[in-house]
Amino acid sequence: MLSSMTVWRAFFATLVAKQAARRNQTALLVVASPHSLEMANKGNKKRRQFSLEEKMKVVEAVDSGKRKGDVAKEFGITPSTLSTFLKDRTKFEKKVREASVGPQRKRMRSALYDDIDKAVFAWFQEIHAKNILVTGSVIRKKALNLANMLGYDNFQASVGWLNRFRDRHGIALKAVCREDTDRLMNGLGIDKVNEWHAGEIIKLIADYSPDDIFNADETGVFFQLLPQHTLAAKGDHCRGGKKAKQRLTALFCCNASGTEKMRPLIVGRSASPRCLKNIHSLPCDYRANQWAWMTRDLFNEWLMQVDARMKRAERRILLLIDNCSAHNMLPRLERIQVGYLPSNCTAVLQPLNLGIIHTMKVLYRSHLLKQILLKLSSREDQEKVDIKQAIDMIAAAWWSVKPSTVVKCWQKAGIIPMEFAECDIESAASEPDTAIEKLWHTVAIATCVPNEVNFQDFVTADDDLIISQDTDIIQGMVAGENTSEAGSEDEGEVSLPQQPKVTITEAISSVQKLRQFLSTCVDVPDAIFGQLNGIDEYLMKRVTQILVDSKITDFLQTK
Repeated sequence: MLSSMTVWRAFFATLVAKQAARRNQTALLVVASPHSLEMANKGNKKRRQFSLEEKMKVVEAVDSGKRKGDVAKEFGITPSTLSTFLKDRTKFEKKVREASVGPQRKRMRSALYDDIDKAVFAWFQEIHAKNILVTGSVIRKKALNLANMLGYDNFQASVGWLNRFRDRHGIALKAVCREDTDRLMNGLGIDKVNEWHAGEIIKLIADYSPDDIFNADETGVFFQLLPQHTLAAKGDHCRGGKKAKQRLTALFCCNASGTEKMRPLIVGRSASPRCLKNIHSLPCDYRANQWAWMTRDLFNEWLMQVDARMKRAERRILLLIDNCSAHNMLPRLERIQVGYLPSNCTAVLQPLNLGIIHTMKVLYRSHLLKQILLKLSSREDQEKVDIKQAIDMIAAAWWSVKPSTVVKCWQKAGIIPMEFAECDIESAASEPDTAIEKLWHTVAIATCVPNEVNFQDFVTADDDLIISQDTDIIQGMVAGENTSEAGSEDEGEVSLPQQPKVTITEAISSVQKLRQFLSTCVDVPDAIFGQLNGIDEYLMKRVTQILVDSKITDFLQTK
């Protein structure tokens, strides 16, 4: 019995040993199989991702003539992965060529707001090309501004969006502390001004007389602004929306001697406002776009017209301008040399910003006050100014800026010597200023203007208006938009009764009535009679030419 148990135990032990050996042999066979090993590890193997730059290198290796199998081994990829790279080469080559995605980027996934992303990157490229320092907060503010222009109200330029934007385009930003910012804006700005005065400007003006040195600059105007609405408008940048229908942008240009002020260019929102219907002559050039801003195309068109006039007059001029976005891609010019003012220094270097434009606005607001006072005295309802009236008053204000004011501002900028002016530029007539203050006081009381608002607040209420900002970038983002026709039916324009057409005979009669009225007044300046003579002479030439060109039968009465 004992021997029998021993035999069974030995049998079971042998059986277990054989099963264990068989399991070990199977395991050894699995390990020994390369294919089985690859399949076993495939689930644990981390998938490698390639950047656009790495993919480009792979494609370039194939283009160099190497065998595809050798290229796959060299870069450690499978033949199927290589085939995928070659198949998608057009996509990532375009991304790299357009610089829309950074070369280190491993995915080509587009942003949620792709048009905002493209607009911000286009702006960033322009700024970067000028070597201007850009921080993350500046990019976020710009993104919000561009999103507003593109009509996105829900877009938030968060820190997360900024990080993804940087990753998409391979942008590295450096942190700038507040002390560095103050140093850049203050100390470096002063150094730029001094350096420009001591060197660059001397070279620029060396070959030009003050008659041939010009400065051009734009300003925004709330042309319908009433005194009682000054507080609401002050500090409003007017980026778009309903306020854009109440604004204009005006470009002015004058020379350093004060002897020449060029015809102003005014940009409105409406390409064909009702008040300009059948109007063929204006005291300015008028253009339009959706934002009533100065754009690159409009500025270049104006430049080409000035260049053509200088060519006809056989003149060469120097034009000093700032480096805003509308001025940064100029056409080829024959008779104009363009000089850029240092960035962030135009407040102290640009003559038009040092009092010339301000004087124009003082005169324009004075015209508005006089119109309001006339309406009040005749007990008529106050009507908003239309674009035609605004254009006439802006042009009249511009032509009324005195040469002495122009010269003084050029001297303040340090561009022409102080001893240049022969007239007494410091003598300012206090009587007109006193008259304006009295006019303001009367209108302010009658229209219930708040006590904390004065005339200077009324004049400077639109000084912060944006006059040119990335419109060319946005034009490319908005599909199917034609800015030249934008707002052709101007919703912001007041609907005034249509005035009957005035004949030339009635115009001549009006001049005669003016002569009769002035003859009853006391101490009328001779210049006024001179201006009337000029108008009378122009009208008589027109009517004479009409009569000469007419047929004799037009004057014969048929029986």
